[in-house]
This record gives sequence, C-alpha cells and structure tokens, in this order.
Amino acid sequence: MASIERLQRGAALDLAMLEEVVTGSLPAIRNAPSEEMPDYVKHEEGVTRVGALSAEAVVRDYETAAKEIEAMGTELISAARKCEAMTAEVHNAIAFVRETAASYREEAKKIFKRIEECAIMTEQVRKTCESVKIKLSESKA
Repeated sequence: MASIERLQRGAALDLAMLEEVVTGSLPAIRNAPSEEMPDYVKHEEGVTRVGALSAEAVVRDYETAAKEIEAMGTELISAARKCEAMTAEVHNAIAFVRETAASYREEAKKIFKRIEECAIMTEQVRKTCESVKIKLSESKA
C-alpha cells in the first residue's frame, strides 16, 4: 500500500512500481495461469507483465473473433451444400416436369390419331350405308 500512497502524493512516475501496483491490485490476474497463446504470436523478451497481459487479452479477443469468422465460413459451406442439394432436386423436378409434358403430348397424339381414325371409319360407314340404301332403292324400282 505504500506504493499507492507514493503515487497519490505525486511522486515521480516509476513504471515498475506502477506495474507492481496494478498486478498487486488484481491478484486473480497475477496468479491466473496463462492460457496457451495462439501459435502466431510470441512474447518479446523483456516485456512487462502488464504489457504481456494486455497483449494476451487483445490477441485472445482477436482470436475469438477469428474463430467466429471461421465458424461463419463453415456455416456458409453448409448453406452452399444445402443450396447445391436443392439445386439438384430442382433439376430432378424439372426433368420430371419435362417427362410428364412429353408423356401428355404423346398421349394427345394417340388420342388425336384415334379420333381421326374413328371419324374416317364413321364416314366410311355412313358412305357404305348410303350406297347400300341407294342399291336397295334401285332394286325395288
């Protein structure tokens, strides 16, 4: 506590003493085991404990954000796969629709041909009946 009193009295600023005051005030931080740092950073030789803790806190925040960004990428890949699957289903549906339309056209062609064959046959029957009718009337006369 004497260090804090010296700071409050306006004594010359001693960074080592300031670090001691800060780390002494925060025993949880001072005594907390440091989590493993990402492999893309390494503490510099001679960095103070406060500087190291600050740098670690910042890099952890950035690392957390980077992991969230990567998670979004994973979600985007998942969404893209779902879209690809849906696209494949749409292509299958389009193929089914085209096949169905072709079947309807084929059926229409068969029915069209049947109706015309029936019409021709009906006309032939009508002509045959008329011809027989004429022959019968000529034979009576």
